Amino acid sequence: MYKHIHIPVDNSDYSNFAIDIGVNIAAEMGAEITGSHVYSARLHDKRFKDMEEGLPEPYLEQQRLEKSRKVHDSLIGDGLRLISNAYLDVFDKKCEEKGVTSNRKLLEGKNWFEIVKDIRESHYDLVVLGVRGLGTVNGNSFIGSVCERVIRNVSTHVLVVKDNKVPAGKIVAAVDGSRQSVAALEKAIELGKLFNSEVEAVSVFDPHYHTVAFKSLVGVLSKEAGEKFRFKDQAQLHDEVIDKGLKKVYESYLDEAAEIGIKNGMHVKTRILAGKPYHEICKYLEESQASLLVLSRFGAHQAEESEMGSTSENLLRYGQCNMLLT
Repeated sequence: MYKHIHIPVDNSDYSNFAIDIGVNIAAEMGAEITGSHVYSARLHDKRFKDMEEGLPEPYLEQQRLEKSRKVHDSLIGDGLRLISNAYLDVFDKKCEEKGVTSNRKLLEGKNWFEIVKDIRESHYDLVVLGVRGLGTVNGNSFIGSVCERVIRNVSTHVLVVKDNKVPAGKIVAAVDGSRQSVAALEKAIELGKLFNSEVEAVSVFDPHYHTVAFKSLVGVLSKEAGEKFRFKDQAQLHDEVIDKGLKKVYESYLDEAAEIGIKNGMHVKTRILAGKPYHEICKYLEESQASLLVLSRFGAHQAEESEMGSTSENLLRYGQCNMLLT
């Protein structure tokens, strides 16, 4: 279970959803919770100085300029701190209503960088973060830049909030046989037991990739190369063995998931899907009206230099429910 939860706030809709969900989770788990807001007085100060050259001549007199700078620094610094505290007052009130122990932090600097720095230094075990913030333009972006940069630069569990559903409906866990996905499933089971939610393990195999790859060879291989490669035999092998074999492998992952559920005192439903993994999971999340997808940052094909697996990255962008990245 989580013991110390962190919620960066900015008074956007998704931030307020994050507060509601984070406070509910903290109340159920008996966790401590910290809210933070990042303001950037230094950025405004730099912008003001950059604009000084364009001021009318009377305002460029040194004494008058120094006075303007002091007034600006006072108004901006005090004003931004006042706004930040107002945001955190909302957070404190919701924590108080649920009887949750809360802390508050005012951070100054570049928003995503200060959030990442605080997460690394404070050792939170869960970050609850709105998928977008106040900077969203017409809701066109799938994920905000702050959310994405934070996720890529921390190793802590991150709950990305896309709506105001607590994990009280169906919880879906993506499994692929990797130890990381097993850990994600175990976290889904913990949350399912806590919120009395149904938990379902989903696994996706892709029978189409090899078919497309074989077809692409038709116009590339010479007649001699095709005979050496035994193209027709290879295609038949693919259809009769590889696809069926892949399905069996992924079904075995789901059998393991069901057994893990039994060991943890929960019936875990299972579902196998065929197609491009992120695409099929996105479709299933919508069809099943899942409240939460729990997935690992990396799966069975983790590359050492990457910040996140491609399937997890695509799910984060396109999946239409809250997502817990473990």
